[in-house]
Amino acid sequence: MREVLSELLAWWEAGEEVGVGTVVATFRSAPRPPGASMLVGPDGSAVGSVSGGCVEGAVYELAQSVVGSGEPVLERYGVSDDDAFAVGLTCGGILDVYVEKVSRATFPELGEVAADVEAGRPVAVATVVEHPEPGWVGRRVVLRPGEEPSRSLGSDRVDAAVRDDALGLLVAGHSGTLGYGPDGERRGEGMRVFVWAFAPRPRMLVFGAIDFAAAVARIGSFLGYRVTVCDARPVFATASRFPEADEVVVDWPHRYLTAEDEAGRIDARTVLAVLTHDPKFDVPLLEVALRLPEVAYVGAMGSRRTHEDRLARLREAGLTETELAGLRSPIGLDLGARTPEETAVSIAAEIIAGRWGGSGGPLASTEGRIHR
Repeated sequence: MREVLSELLAWWEAGEEVGVGTVVATFRSAPRPPGASMLVGPDGSAVGSVSGGCVEGAVYELAQSVVGSGEPVLERYGVSDDDAFAVGLTCGGILDVYVEKVSRATFPELGEVAADVEAGRPVAVATVVEHPEPGWVGRRVVLRPGEEPSRSLGSDRVDAAVRDDALGLLVAGHSGTLGYGPDGERRGEGMRVFVWAFAPRPRMLVFGAIDFAAAVARIGSFLGYRVTVCDARPVFATASRFPEADEVVVDWPHRYLTAEDEAGRIDARTVLAVLTHDPKFDVPLLEVALRLPEVAYVGAMGSRRTHEDRLARLREAGLTETELAGLRSPIGLDLGARTPEETAVSIAAEIIAGRWGGSGGPLASTEGRIHR
């Protein structure tokens, strides 16, 4: 939804009605993740994608029908590899797509949600997409950490269960579908609630104001990270040298990382790329980084000789083998990279593989599902 939110908001502000199809669940080799959305505008235009092109035509027609009827629909596309062509999902995966009409009347909170997303404030939107009682389908609640929701989905039990689970998804930064019994029973089934989790962008901290850092900052921004470049040398750590970074900080790396952690700005989605390959910078920094309770990735640049020397220094500093096991060094996947841009791709590839459990090998040499 995030990628089409600006277009949806423009139509919403103009008082228009928009058909919105959203992937709420995927099975097997589905091409788009939960939360991917497609809009069908009042002028007949299509914005966004739910399947990378496979079933867009079917969703487009369904969205037009839903706008006309006002009744939301949960539709499943794709059955098996043998007959996927017949239903339109050529990859053989399965998508559950929830299609609804969005307008000022059906989603009056959209403007406030969009303002939260723009400002980087965490907000979740929970929508009932399936229920034995048709009148429940389409009920929606907006949830923010530390605030009570403005409305009820239907009962105290449902509200309590959805609030706890939706805020958990928000902390993790993942959208997804929750399952309950008809009245919110955790061990039951029959009700499904989709949660759009609009968490602030995950952070990428790049240490070392070198040419490789500029390339890493560029690809980090492309991947959706909020990128910070940090270096203790003011002559190199300048905004003009790192135009793709969201901020450039002049500080000793270990001191900056410690302060960010103490301020609660480091979480399980944060990735750290240590590109200084200078012991006086990277050893104190890695002492802090490898002891963080939650972080997605810590990688450090350097030759294998530099890596062995760095490990010896970190052991002398008291780091355990378990802590050292969290270090990706030499940084990146083995792509044969030479240039800063190629090296940035190899670093990004390692981060992505770690996030989703990929092997890092060629897909042609693997078997089974592509998307884990």
